[in-house]
Amino acid sequence: MSDSSSYRELVVNGLWKNNPALVQLLGLCPLLAVTGSVVNALGLGLATLLVLVGSNVVVSLIRHQVSDAVRLPAFVMVIATFTTCTELLMKAYTFELYTVLGIFIPLIVTNCAILGRAEAFASKNGVWASALDGLMMGAGFALVLLAIGALRELLGSGTLFADMQLLFGPTAESWTIRLLPQDYSFLVAILPPGAFLVTGFLIALKNAIDQRNQRRNALKQGPIKAGSKRIRTTEVAG
Repeated sequence: MSDSSSYRELVVNGLWKNNPALVQLLGLCPLLAVTGSVVNALGLGLATLLVLVGSNVVVSLIRHQVSDAVRLPAFVMVIATFTTCTELLMKAYTFELYTVLGIFIPLIVTNCAILGRAEAFASKNGVWASALDGLMMGAGFALVLLAIGALRELLGSGTLFADMQLLFGPTAESWTIRLLPQDYSFLVAILPPGAFLVTGFLIALKNAIDQRNQRRNALKQGPIKAGSKRIRTTEVAG
């Protein structure tokens, strides 16, 4: 995999066609649990992206030296190493956000999206392609986290970008944008049921966009002529 079209396909797959959260439905536990605000979603999304890129690169580098018998345990060890490094970095530079996210930072090691990309892609492809795959899959996952976090924070508290100083320091204390009245509150949006509803809405929206694009492409191709090779017949039993 070295031509530009293949790299472009990796980008489209990670961000849209094969998005780990909206299409593969992987990593839903942290996605639903910590997306009550933009800062929480962005913090977990960046941590997951860092682990995904690092583990994909290392797995690609060692893929010819690891036997099939210990392949998966070796991949888990690689992922656990990068998760520990990320956890230590957050303790050092964003400790308050680390305490807010709690157990979901060490649980990155159990994220099925990361192990799935290591096994399905990085163990079969070169370093650059694996790094790009990890970057795009991580970006796609982080963008979904960010969208859910923004919607839940807006619907639940009426604000956007509250408490961003937990991630970006004191300069971000004034980044809070209030879009609804001061006394507005909608608790369901912040609680887990709100996460399920917002995630379902985003999945439905993506499916609707895909179906609309398919209809447009079908119209551009024009009507199917009789005898055309595009017609396929299926034999029905019975």
